[in-house]
Amino acid sequence: MGKVKKNKIKTHKGTRKILNIRQSGSITVGKAGNNHQTGKKSPAQSRRAGSKSELSHSDYKRFKDVI
Repeated sequence: MGKVKKNKIKTHKGTRKILNIRQSGSITVGKAGNNHQTGKKSPAQSRRAGSKSELSHSDYKRFKDVI
């Protein structure tokens, strides 16, 4: 019998667009809430939403095959 091919998982393009893979291999993700209605939000709230945070270890294990 021949080799059995394993199905590849396709990249999830929507997830790929919001995650950023660093050179070290860790993944950063942006925070929600900074795209619209920014006039009524405080500058501090906008700064916090503009920063990125690192993906947790449990989420990293789920997402590494998808991106």
